[in-house]
Amino acid sequence: MAEKGDLQVQETEKQEIMEGDAERIRAGLAFVPRVDIYETADDIVLIADLPGVDADAIDITLEKSIITINAHVVPEEMQDYCLSYAEYRVGDYQRSFTLSDQIDQDAIEATVKDGVLRLHLPKAHPKTKKIAIQAE
Repeated sequence: MAEKGDLQVQETEKQEIMEGDAERIRAGLAFVPRVDIYETADDIVLIADLPGVDADAIDITLEKSIITINAHVVPEEMQDYCLSYAEYRVGDYQRSFTLSDQIDQDAIEATVKDGVLRLHLPKAHPKTKKIAIQAE
């Protein structure tokens, strides 16, 4: 575990989703994408590594305060040679997060570039409302 000031960063290996962890409707491997989450005054930013994934192969859904990322990888077809050794396994990515009521769910934005997904989760800033008092 790496430390920087008061922040602790945990480094982990690529984790495969096992049977029973989630219901899968596609055959093949699925992995838990690694994410970094940081908070600013106005929003929470989630950065997920999705190597090999195109923007049109990412599906993000929000239901009952649970945001789910599904990303599908199309494996490259090897031509004119045979793979002798591989340390990297190719598969889809799947991960879910429960959002608090402090997130403005109608203003969530997502961008992807070079296999890195960025979710901007803006904080809801409830306005103070003055309650009028009526004499009876």
